[in-house]
Amino acid sequence: MTEALLVLHGHSRRVGLVEWHPTTNNILFSAGYDYKVLIWNLDVGEPVKMIDCHTDVVLCMSFNTDGSLLSTTCKDKRLRVIEPRSGRVLQEASCKNHRVNRVVFLGNMKRLLTTGVSRWNTRQIALWDQEDLSMPMIEEEIDGLSGLLFPFYDADTHMLYLAGKGDGNIRYYEISSEKPYLSYLMEFRSPAPQKGLGVMPKHGLDVSACEVFRFYKLVTLKGLIEPISMIVPRRSDSYQEDIYPMTPGTEPALTPDEWLGGVNRDPVLMSLKEGYKKSSKMVFKVPIKEKKSVVVNGIDLLENVPPRTENELLRMFFRQQDEIRRLREELAQKDVRIRQLQLELKNWRNSPKNC
Repeated sequence: MTEALLVLHGHSRRVGLVEWHPTTNNILFSAGYDYKVLIWNLDVGEPVKMIDCHTDVVLCMSFNTDGSLLSTTCKDKRLRVIEPRSGRVLQEASCKNHRVNRVVFLGNMKRLLTTGVSRWNTRQIALWDQEDLSMPMIEEEIDGLSGLLFPFYDADTHMLYLAGKGDGNIRYYEISSEKPYLSYLMEFRSPAPQKGLGVMPKHGLDVSACEVFRFYKLVTLKGLIEPISMIVPRRSDSYQEDIYPMTPGTEPALTPDEWLGGVNRDPVLMSLKEGYKKSSKMVFKVPIKEKKSVVVNGIDLLENVPPRTENELLRMFFRQQDEIRRLREELAQKDVRIRQLQLELKNWRNSPKNC
């Protein structure tokens, strides 16, 4: 990954967000610091539409299931639901009490969930009806920390995951279409804070282990990426159809021309049962083989493998030093033993009985 396949030019200032269309092939959305959202057709490598309804930097973008609606949060403290092909704003909320940062569509439930900050600077989440953004359906305060809250929604299990930037925990909730709408379940705790999180697509999960979600956590203090698996404990070894319904697959449902022409289509679904592998109870036993030797010029090449790295060279050096020290000690002990035997032999020869 040293050369770009395609370079896109269109924004007058730097780009902060990019999102793929959920059902259409080669349609990409980008939001820049010029307050514009460009829609790119990668088949031609040019922008084909522009959404110019924002008055400040776009903070987040989210699509509904078929990609017919786009929701955005903006630095101007407004939440918008937009028809992406025309750029027309269908719904708009002025969030003065709940300053929105992130937004996510909740599948086909016609609901939006946002994370933000209350007027008392506490982190909170809000649930909205996508057809009426005049007031949130519910608001719930989370805590008084300052890091951004990242929402992740799993439409298959109706689970919402909340992870805060700089936090070490991930909270999860169950979303329902009836009151109380949002039910707290529990949370994952870790001492290492996260700077960001990525998500594995459903078709990459370990279905045999009942894994329903997998995060890739960026841990900056350790300079590593840590996988975190959400697993439903089940005793049965069979395929769990209730937690693995048909899910969006890898095949696009539309071509760019079809979507730009006004066609909407749900994603092409796939079953995860093909990726299920029943765990085997057989234990692999390592075969016992006789040790062979490859001797060249009196040196066993298998016993004297040259070091490949500097660490291997240092380990080999210290092992040789320990062996040399041990051999010197054995040699010194043998010298002492030899002198003792020589002295005993001399005394034996000089004794009167042997004269």
